[in-house]
Amino acid sequence: MPCTARPEYWSSPVTDHAVPAAFVDRHIGARRDEDIKHMLNAVGYDSADALADTAVPDSIKQASPLGLAPALSESEVLAALRGLAAKNRPHVQMIGQGYYDTITPAVIRRNIVENPAWYTAYTPYQPEISQGRLEALLNFQTAVEDLTGLAIANASLLDEATAVMEAVLLMRRANKNKDVAAAPGHGKTVLDADLFPQSIAIVAGRARALGFEVEVADLSKGLPEGPINGLVIQQPGASGLVADATGLIAEAKERGAMVTVAADLLALTLIKSPGEQGADIAVGSAQRFGVPLFYGGPHAAFMAVHKGLERQLPGRLVGVSKDDAGRPAYRLALQTREQHIRREKATSNICTAQALLAIVASMYAVYHGPEGLKAIAERTHAHARTLAAALESAGVEVVHRSFFDTVTARVPGRAASLVAAAEGKGVNLRLVDADTVGVSCDETTTADTVAVVAGVFGAGPAGDAADTAGGAPFALEGAMHRASLYLQHPVFHSYRSETQMMRYLRRLSDRDLALDRTMIPLGSCTMKLNAAVEMEAITWPEFAGIHPFAPDSQTEGWRELIADLEQDLASITGYDQVSIQPNAGSQGELAGLLAIRGYHHSRGEAQRDVCLIPASAHGTNAASAVLAGMKVVVVATASDGTIDHGDLAAKIEANAGRVAAIMITYPSTHGVYDADVREVCDAVHAAGGQVYIDGANMNALVGLAQPGQFGGDVSHLNLHKTFCIPHGGGGPGVGPVAARAHLAPFMPGDASVWHVGGADEHSLPVSASRYGSAGVLPISWAYVKLMGGSGLTEATKSALLAANYVAKRLDAYFPVLYTGEGGLVAHECILDLRELTAKTGVTAEDVAKRLIDFGFHAPTLAFPVAGTLMVEPTESEDLGEIERFIEAMIAIRAEIDQVAHGDFPLADSPLRRAPHTAAAVVATDWDRPYTREQAAFPGRTPSQDKYFAPVGRIDGAAGDRNLVCACPPLEAFEEN
Repeated sequence: MPCTARPEYWSSPVTDHAVPAAFVDRHIGARRDEDIKHMLNAVGYDSADALADTAVPDSIKQASPLGLAPALSESEVLAALRGLAAKNRPHVQMIGQGYYDTITPAVIRRNIVENPAWYTAYTPYQPEISQGRLEALLNFQTAVEDLTGLAIANASLLDEATAVMEAVLLMRRANKNKDVAAAPGHGKTVLDADLFPQSIAIVAGRARALGFEVEVADLSKGLPEGPINGLVIQQPGASGLVADATGLIAEAKERGAMVTVAADLLALTLIKSPGEQGADIAVGSAQRFGVPLFYGGPHAAFMAVHKGLERQLPGRLVGVSKDDAGRPAYRLALQTREQHIRREKATSNICTAQALLAIVASMYAVYHGPEGLKAIAERTHAHARTLAAALESAGVEVVHRSFFDTVTARVPGRAASLVAAAEGKGVNLRLVDADTVGVSCDETTTADTVAVVAGVFGAGPAGDAADTAGGAPFALEGAMHRASLYLQHPVFHSYRSETQMMRYLRRLSDRDLALDRTMIPLGSCTMKLNAAVEMEAITWPEFAGIHPFAPDSQTEGWRELIADLEQDLASITGYDQVSIQPNAGSQGELAGLLAIRGYHHSRGEAQRDVCLIPASAHGTNAASAVLAGMKVVVVATASDGTIDHGDLAAKIEANAGRVAAIMITYPSTHGVYDADVREVCDAVHAAGGQVYIDGANMNALVGLAQPGQFGGDVSHLNLHKTFCIPHGGGGPGVGPVAARAHLAPFMPGDASVWHVGGADEHSLPVSASRYGSAGVLPISWAYVKLMGGSGLTEATKSALLAANYVAKRLDAYFPVLYTGEGGLVAHECILDLRELTAKTGVTAEDVAKRLIDFGFHAPTLAFPVAGTLMVEPTESEDLGEIERFIEAMIAIRAEIDQVAHGDFPLADSPLRRAPHTAAAVVATDWDRPYTREQAAFPGRTPSQDKYFAPVGRIDGAAGDRNLVCACPPLEAFEEN
């Protein structure tokens, strides 16, 4: 069989010697001269430079090329990453505080974390092609529900500290107790003094922005006085203490409070669940279920609630429904769109979750099952008890008798020297204060490790904890022993061998449609190539095995990589400083707005609390503004999709002296470069406000224009879009915030040390760890280094060419709704189906589902305009794949015409009956007015590689939860 693969080396036209292909040639899909010429001819330009020169307004064009280092080859990048990794010093991590070493089963690492079928998948908004990842996420929810003893769990949140914050906000809006509601500020939120410090910092910082009272209290002394809206307990506590909270929770509820328990999933295999103790909400991190430390993230947090709170639950929720043949099928319930905004006014801005990490954690639970998880927990607990016994036998005071994995030792005046001595032996302990040391055991702890730590304290070897004093010392208190069952679903008992697990993961991935199979033409979401070489380093132990609170002396490589990436991003955006702490785009938005808030407050202008937001803005913009303590005022959109300048002027005048900021998405959410962006920026600056430019569409600007130079004061970026971190089925994401110098002092602080009244009081942290989801940053670092400034610029121009080619080719079939200079679009285009829908009844959703039969993920549906599809081909797709998509859309238009001509009724058309499963097309009975071939192999769909959706169209109103989205329009967030 002849080899038709692209060769690794091409002949140089100058030397005719074999030379490596440049990475830019691998990243950009349409690289052949004839393909580029064909696309340019279609859009009417001689070069990509000329097209970009027309599309991008003169007023914002970048003055000089990107000042980045020249592109490196793949081998050079890997060598550089090896060098950086070598500067990190992995130790045995016993710091704890919500981060624990764990063993990722190789079958999970290789078949999920390192498998593009999983990591290139998009958020499962199109459920028919997402059944595999939805099942995996439902497994996650089920495990969390069982272990926490609560009825409903979500499909992950960003990290534990922000999950605690989300729980606090949920309690504040859900608490209906009339006495609490009548109290000033609706009562205070009380935080357990034994809560992880980063959780206290995140809640306290957010409370400052939102204006509610937080009190940190030693709950061993009882509840504080005064009306309490909500109570948060850590269990086990930061000190390791495990104590029955049943009485405390009951007392809090008698006083009208709701109660959240920050829990440890592994500990919950042994201790009484939060639900059994009476809690309303449980939150925590699933990190120790097989997810590496990753220097702080990404990790899947969770939230579970009692029945009745499901409509208040932030984030995504997977439910069970049925398809058009009555088969069970999974779907997202409640929040079925990216803008996870509450039914009432915005209370959460959660957008990106941590789906890939939740999937890893769920499969860890599936692989080990309840018995395996309990055995890991018992071994961890036994090591901690053994250590405690050894310390006590040597005269060291052990603070608590009842604990799970963390031993707190009181060593007056010796804590720092003991921690340093342990570090010298390759073990990291926690320095609590000058007199106290914390030691946390985990799945990787061994008897040898325990002996080393005991020796540091001057203790001799100890036998197993069970053999000391009859096994009584340091046992969990009797009231906290778990008696209830968990993980009883068959999925947690069916895949014990690696063969079974491997095949289960393969079956699930085969049910999905990800970027490894096909183009995902999602406008506003940018599903581009996530190159294998970029992904390579993230699982190296020198990167993945580092604790976020490890001493700086052990993390030189990490910090050098992060500083280098931040500097490159500052150069690309034209800003002065970048923080990569925000672990989602929505968190980047929030960080930018909090910086603006801090700036105004520092100038004595705390009255500036109005955020102007165009009606076409991303849904999370309004939510982020509300969470930053601002009032949303909507600015109307003109008929051409630009900001209505008359309405902008009127809103500025009506809020004179109160304008804090405007949030602009650029290029606009309508997919065009608005020529008036400088005018808008100037108007807001003249009114004393700051300009936030949403960088979600930065992939249309890199190398061509810099928001920090054409009017922006602060922006967030989406590394999971422009800079190649994969979407992972709905996360991880990273949303760095970039700012000009005057806002730099208000960039996110370090939650592990931040406190109210500190020197960095206005630098509110937004994520639990200093560098957020650091574990995936090598991906973006590698992408920038592989492309260099010229390659990044070329990628932007290629994206513009691809989008305009699609727009030009499809305009006659599906009119392009908005265009900018020269009739061009930016990196995406909106196809308008509203007139076709009015004539035929065929909807944009029908087209989205029919595309599945052609083997495509749908474009973005009904955003930002209802009845439309937003298409973004990205620079990574080759002309052949782009043509395949165009031909599919043209074939679908022909089917719409068939409906219009009466060839078949809409209800029985291939559009409305799509997608067609294999079971449907091979059924004995076929009574549809179109052929089986048209159903299953429309257009030129190849039969050999055909993708069949595992389920037919899903009934969005049915299912066990029977919940539908009730997301309001943006105007609902405007101040009355």
